[in-house]
Amino acid sequence: MGDDAVPGWLRFWPLLLLGAATVPGVVLYLGGRWLETPVMQAWRTVCLAVTVQALPFLLLGTALSGAINAFVPARVFSRVLPRRPVFAVPVAGAAGVVLPGCECASVPVANRLIGRGVTPAAAFAFLLSAPAINPVVLTATAVAFPGSPAMVAARLLASLGTAWVMGWLWLWLGRAEWLKPVVRHSGHQAGGSRWREFRVGFQHDFLHAGGFLVVGAMAAATFNVTVPRSVLDAFSGSLWLSVLFLAGLAIVLAVCSEADAFVAASLSGFSPVAQLAFMVVGPVVDMKLIALQAGTFGRAFAIRFSAATAVVAVLFSGLIGGALL
Repeated sequence: MGDDAVPGWLRFWPLLLLGAATVPGVVLYLGGRWLETPVMQAWRTVCLAVTVQALPFLLLGTALSGAINAFVPARVFSRVLPRRPVFAVPVAGAAGVVLPGCECASVPVANRLIGRGVTPAAAFAFLLSAPAINPVVLTATAVAFPGSPAMVAARLLASLGTAWVMGWLWLWLGRAEWLKPVVRHSGHQAGGSRWREFRVGFQHDFLHAGGFLVVGAMAAATFNVTVPRSVLDAFSGSLWLSVLFLAGLAIVLAVCSEADAFVAASLSGFSPVAQLAFMVVGPVVDMKLIALQAGTFGRAFAIRFSAATAVVAVLFSGLIGGALL
């Protein structure tokens, strides 16, 4: 075989061999040095702290959510709600206090409730309250903000108020043509194993929400170590600017509600009212929830409902937080 038959890059095989022997070592060495810098050490500390603190609550919340989906029929909710929609809204919203569920689970449950004849306003109140004020979320908030019961109370009141107002707004302004329910399979299926449904639902919710938790923890850690203090001062100097900034951050990060309190607590450069806005807005409006709503109820509904919910949640965060915090 002549030289013309040999690929050109093979003619430099000694250099290629030398590079293959040295480049990985250099990269590992420099990467190791970089990972040991104070900035990266602080990043790892914040990221691991947020993840480890939130993981037990995420595990418990997804387990309870899977159990409700597999063992509690949707008709139970329709039987306990008042017939008059104006009274059904606060009852459905308050049900979120004792019935845990994440954002991913609340959308199909609300869809099933509407299919069983529950007024959409009540179903939407439950959709917003269940992932925001359930026992797991409130307990996680108390752990993330030790010695601050006012933060737990403020989150409960602001989130519950948001759910009620949005339910009543749908009664007042909602239109049937905006709502396009899609048939989806959720809960127990006839002839199926409830334990298998629990296992599949729990596995899906935990892996899905766990991914968002890790991303949120990484984003919070990156935010803490990279954003200059001058930027934080610019936002923290204005109450409403800081509230709007963290509200927008909650929508983008889409952290699971069982874990968002720990992410909010890690954003210590912001005021308690802004941290409250992060926890109130996130469970009711985020990127994954908007996508779930659009796929279940239609894009026309998701755009209008999410925009209105964000405004109401921010207003309640500012009002309740300003009064209690």
